[in-house]
Amino acid sequence: MSEKKRETPLLDELEKGPWPSFVRELKKSADTPVIQDLLGQLERSYEEHLGHWKHGGIVGVMGYGGGVIGRYSDLPEEFPHIAHFHTMRVNQPAGWFYTSDALRKICDIWEAHGSGITNMHGSTGDIILLGTTTDQLEPVFSKLTEIGFDLGGSGSDMRTPSACCGPARCEWACYDTLAAVYDFTQSYQDELHRPAFPYKYKLKFAGCPNDCVASVARADMSFIGTWKDDIQMDAEQVRQYAASGTVDIQKDVCERCPTRCMSWDGTNLTIDNSECVKCMHCINVMPKALRPGKERGCTVLIGAKAPIVGGALLSSVFVPFIEMEPPYSDLKELLEAIWDLWSEHGKNRERVGEFIQRVGLGNFLEQIGLEPVPEMIAHPRTNPYIFFGEELHEKQA
Repeated sequence: MSEKKRETPLLDELEKGPWPSFVRELKKSADTPVIQDLLGQLERSYEEHLGHWKHGGIVGVMGYGGGVIGRYSDLPEEFPHIAHFHTMRVNQPAGWFYTSDALRKICDIWEAHGSGITNMHGSTGDIILLGTTTDQLEPVFSKLTEIGFDLGGSGSDMRTPSACCGPARCEWACYDTLAAVYDFTQSYQDELHRPAFPYKYKLKFAGCPNDCVASVARADMSFIGTWKDDIQMDAEQVRQYAASGTVDIQKDVCERCPTRCMSWDGTNLTIDNSECVKCMHCINVMPKALRPGKERGCTVLIGAKAPIVGGALLSSVFVPFIEMEPPYSDLKELLEAIWDLWSEHGKNRERVGEFIQRVGLGNFLEQIGLEPVPEMIAHPRTNPYIFFGEELHEKQA
């Protein structure tokens, strides 16, 4: 049954302008009591500069510790239809490929048992189902499993792994991101659904250095496709780009190369591949002429996070190159060694990047059994004092 629409002058401001508006989308469903109360409480928050959601305890489904974010209104008498407004995270398919039938089934379940509001997708990648009551969590979970979906991660666990569309739609993919994210998701169900870490741990799989899942800025561990050999070049296509006038090769390609490893004499393009950092700029500008090399794999990076507890961190190179072939045994061994060390010594709500900063990269690498390499260095050495270990003195003796 519809209710009288609430006055929301502050929220109305967010509908102005050419950009998309979540307020406009909510108002499309505004004849339901749940949406009316949601808009009303949000308007109240804007007026008072105060959030009105409270943490009322842990809620979830039987056997899982993650996948549900409990949310309660601290104004239940004024907004009774959102007194409980829990969020459920649903593990998305690899590469976000759906059939229309699957999407309709998800929406039908959520309209029957929740608010009907969805977020496609959250920053981790999940399907986000916004707003239901505690007694509806188990029915939603049961019906989702019937159509082949499972809950994703939340809390201090491995969050739902996500990947770009990879070789399914992108010619630049240097490994099969879809196969990798599926394998890791299936291999680590316990870590995904039963929180046991100091804080969250995100895995993201990007098929090439364009990093369309933004893993460098958000993932605790990134798997970014790359290549070891030379960039593939079609010299005739390069000349056609130059002749057509669509690309100024000197200005748009050579001068924008971050390492200046490319030169153009008006006829031939020369690449010093030993200086190439695989940034993809030249390939993006001239896709018909340049392609990633043939010896492909991925670079593993570690330590990104948003500025929640401490400051923001970008990922640092951890493994410069590794082949990405099932069953990914070396990567899983490395991942589990990191988890063991971090779980034992990490502080509450300390991301692995912050943990590495606290204990030092050298100590971290020693404890997980990984040999240091030059690519791990984030910036030049600032300490002028050099100390050698006892083993080096022994070798000299």
